Amino acid sequence: MGFSTDAIHAGQEPDLKTGAVITPIYQTSTYAQEELGKHKGYEYARTQNLTRESLEKNIAALEKGKYGIAFSSGLAATNALMSLVKSGDHIIISNNVYGGTYRLYELVMKDFGLDYSWVDTSNLKNIENAIKPNTKIVYVETPTNPMLTITDLKGVSEICKKNNFISIVDNTFMSPYFQNPLEMGCDIVLHSSTKYINGHSDVVSGIVVTKSDKIHDRLRYIQNAAGAIPGPFDCWLILRATKTLAVRMERHEKNANQLAEYFSKNDKAKKVYYPGLKLHPQHELAKKQMRGFGGMISVDFGDIETAKKVVNDVKIFTLAESLGGVESLVCHPASMTHASVPKADRDKMGLTESLVRFSVGIEDVEDLIEDIDNILG
Repeated sequence: MGFSTDAIHAGQEPDLKTGAVITPIYQTSTYAQEELGKHKGYEYARTQNLTRESLEKNIAALEKGKYGIAFSSGLAATNALMSLVKSGDHIIISNNVYGGTYRLYELVMKDFGLDYSWVDTSNLKNIENAIKPNTKIVYVETPTNPMLTITDLKGVSEICKKNNFISIVDNTFMSPYFQNPLEMGCDIVLHSSTKYINGHSDVVSGIVVTKSDKIHDRLRYIQNAAGAIPGPFDCWLILRATKTLAVRMERHEKNANQLAEYFSKNDKAKKVYYPGLKLHPQHELAKKQMRGFGGMISVDFGDIETAKKVVNDVKIFTLAESLGGVESLVCHPASMTHASVPKADRDKMGLTESLVRFSVGIEDVEDLIEDIDNILG
């Protein structure tokens, strides 16, 4: 099936009892059992919920996977992935990832005996050079947040298969519409479904998708054992949102392309980070492994005062955490999403105090450009 057909129908059948076209919200904590040892496949809502199952099947289909395992947030899903390793194991991870991922792994999970190497995964040699005898996982985010650096996913999967590592890809920035890491040989895809998958800034949720029976069984066990599940109403809202994912992503990208072109021609934008621009150092790789370039742009204005003026004076863009909603947002990563990353590490990757991240929404692009142009001139 095509993407939009799967987005609308995968994991969802008309309700058997009523014929309702839309999957019901099964807002229940438990289920009546017919007799001792006999039930209808549902015992307790932390373990099974039909609305959540429908969402998991839907996103698994969109990511070309076999299993989806939904969690209460992207970070809950990120945390669950560490159940695949044990104390003393080593993980190689992209140095420029979402700041919450860095905070969780470096400042929390290290206390449980896990070892992390933070490397520029856009250069595959850096991954190979970071391998240790106890390496178990290679975790990449591509494009990265907020520098929009691209990692070669086929190259990563080949390294992992050769060394019997698990490959994990945070695909939040691209959504399943523009990129499918499992199709390139990777083992696990991670999403903060709070972002583009839901796309309406009204749900916090996360999901992982895999083709592996072994990985699924472990993560499903952790989902139930730790209990960080999304509620059925949140699942229903996301199911409602995935039906329009294709058309939303097309508009996000169209608007972002035009805004990135505007920035690239404005002297006050000293550096523009957007994989759709030919000046992006990995533009050709982006074209090869992605079907589009997404709706995220980062711009370095060269000085903090200009950056402050932009984030404070915009009218249509909203200064806020998060991304991927239908409304345009603007963010100052150094003081917001990536404040937990040490300044020396931020500076090393180009994440300066003058960098501003734009989540380009689906408004009329002429209004978005005018909003910025009224400030920059």
